[in-house]
Amino acid sequence: MTVPLPTATTRWRCTLCGNLTRFDVTRSSKVVEYVHLDLAGEPTVEEREVVGETIESVRCRWCNAVDKVELVDRPGAGS
Repeated sequence: MTVPLPTATTRWRCTLCGNLTRFDVTRSSKVVEYVHLDLAGEPTVEEREVVGETIESVRCRWCNAVDKVELVDRPGAGS
């Protein structure tokens, strides 16, 4: 089950314990990076573009519930 990302007007909330602030997020990302190697061969990522990202699971840090996270409105988001 994929969990939608929070937006400017929504946030995550654990449906079991009510946690709003602490979550472990497992995500898969597909990125394109521009890597610059110095003369010694040490790499530095100078540019990074995320071309795809999927949140696989969100686990509540307080009660360890998995897949029990919902999106709720942020306070004052309706104003």
